[in-house]
Amino acid sequence: MPIQDISAAKIGFSAQSAQEVACRDCDLFQLTFPVGVSCADLKMLDRIVKRRKTIQRGQYLYRAGDPFLFVYAVKSGSIKTYASIEGGGRQITGFHLPGELLGLDAIDTGMHQCNARALETTSVCEVPFSGLEELGEIAVSVQRQLLRIMSKQLLRDQSRLALVCNKNAEERLCAFLLNLSARFRQRGFSPTEFYLSMSRTDIGNYLGLVVETVSRLFRRFQEQGVLEVDRKHIRIPDLSRLRRLAGFQEPEASESGER
Repeated sequence: MPIQDISAAKIGFSAQSAQEVACRDCDLFQLTFPVGVSCADLKMLDRIVKRRKTIQRGQYLYRAGDPFLFVYAVKSGSIKTYASIEGGGRQITGFHLPGELLGLDAIDTGMHQCNARALETTSVCEVPFSGLEELGEIAVSVQRQLLRIMSKQLLRDQSRLALVCNKNAEERLCAFLLNLSARFRQRGFSPTEFYLSMSRTDIGNYLGLVVETVSRLFRRFQEQGVLEVDRKHIRIPDLSRLRRLAGFQEPEASESGER
């Protein structure tokens, strides 16, 4: 099932429109601003958030050079961000799933430094940054949570750089799938069966691999029983095996029962 279908079902779009769902009652916003943000602060945040904006597959949420006006919280669907590089190429910098924020990298310059494009039909909540700044001055828990989110994004960027520099092609792809698995688990979705909204070309660009290598690895993993692949639908029969192929240590005993 496409990511946006799962997300819509989880937050109850069939029962009421996104405009009617308050931030404090939205499962995915609770994922973005989890424990630590008080109910009173969430109510103030709810007053500044603009409700859902929907963009279709291939449309841009923003482009490099656009003025920085909003922070965006992905409610459903998925978005890729990429920067233009010398020679007319592009470098994908991230894939953003429900519950994640986009646009924080533009705080310093006041304009977006990369392009954000929908990988599928995607809905986002727009949070005016000016209102968020004012709220942060009076709601310490919101300010603290924003810093935490920015820190996590920095760590993710560092992890990607280490991945590209230190691991071979097989390990990179395994680590990429494990990262998606963990993020889906955090959102209450299956960590072993999910839909890849990004193309093989996009995955290769993100991991520093050519598309032929990515396609060959998917075929090999399927032949070896590491993955079950049906176009963009992925099933991981054994997460422990995938971790070993990625060169990762096994998780603590509390997590070791997951397959």
